[in-house]
Amino acid sequence: MILKSIIKGAVAALVLLAVYFAVLSLVSGWDFSQSQFFRFWYFIVGLAVGFGVQIGLFSWLKSVIKEKAAGKVVAVSGTTSTIAMISCCSHYLANILPIIGLSGFLALVGQYQIELFWLGLLANLAGIGYLSGKIVKFAKK
Repeated sequence: MILKSIIKGAVAALVLLAVYFAVLSLVSGWDFSQSQFFRFWYFIVGLAVGFGVQIGLFSWLKSVIKEKAAGKVVAVSGTTSTIAMISCCSHYLANILPIIGLSGFLALVGQYQIELFWLGLLANLAGIGYLSGKIVKFAKK
């Protein structure tokens, strides 16, 4: 059960990285996506790892509850992961979204790229803390 959760977390982190590279490559090209990754690798890897840890913890908690406490429901929001992904990639959409009228918003997002990376990392930590609290609470029962 633990190994499955670790694998799910690792796969989720890799998928998030793949989505990051796919979105950037489609919007601005492979060279740009590589340069941005090398420039901000510590944020991007941190976001992906945090996302993977959340998925692993959630997967483990979900499987434990299914085995030991059938009928109980765990409600965990995907908000943390969404914030992390948005902070990671949304400012790059400025290249293709001016037509829709979002250029001002996206320019603002682009100006605060580093702050959004930090927000995404903090949101990941909050999600990990939340899930860890649920695990501790469940373990006490």
